Amino acid sequence: MSLIQSFKLVLSPPHRAAYPFIAAGLAGSFIGKITPWRFTRVLGKASFAFAGFCLYFFRDPKRFSPQDSNLVLAGADGRITSIAQVPPPAALEMGSDPVWRVSTFLSVLDVHINRMPVSGEITKIAYHHGKFLNASLDKASVDNERNELCVKLKDGREIAVVQIAGLIARRILCEVSVGDKLEAGETFGLIRFGSRTDIYLPPGVTPCVSEGQTMIGGETVIAKL
Repeated sequence: MSLIQSFKLVLSPPHRAAYPFIAAGLAGSFIGKITPWRFTRVLGKASFAFAGFCLYFFRDPKRFSPQDSNLVLAGADGRITSIAQVPPPAALEMGSDPVWRVSTFLSVLDVHINRMPVSGEITKIAYHHGKFLNASLDKASVDNERNELCVKLKDGREIAVVQIAGLIARRILCEVSVGDKLEAGETFGLIRFGSRTDIYLPPGVTPCVSEGQTMIGGETVIAKL
């Protein structure tokens, strides 16, 4: 990544979910400046730093997705921590035969916007309360708080996308509903402050990525249909 690209990534405008946090941080900073007490001045500086962090954390850079309906794209920025054959989430009723699952871990430094890996229709959404274990652990797929989506492709095949809360994350935001039709690369939600995104590929489809590889949501190709 060039220096200019790095600056563009850091200076990307924030997702609208950031506005309440940024406003709260700036309000705290303002209060710290207009009050004479040392405690409020320290709190004001911390609030300003928090606003800056949220501006960075919630950044929503523009992505350019490949225009090929035969590709499965990364659902989030981050690092692949696991590629394994496991059954799809039971709540989505996609069968019990093992399929390939690609798990991407998002650190607090990554862009946390979730993007659709394929073009299709949302046919089922299942939310589960759960624990807040380290999202890089394999058992986070079944133990952690998570939101599961089933996406039906135009040819009838299905892909599952799962938003998983992490050790620090406490809020999963999903901006789509059953029946919505989205294009590959479109934003569908985010997870606040560290998380993981799993993609379950259709039967017979094999990943073309490796564990440890860095993903760019909406751009990196993880499989070919």
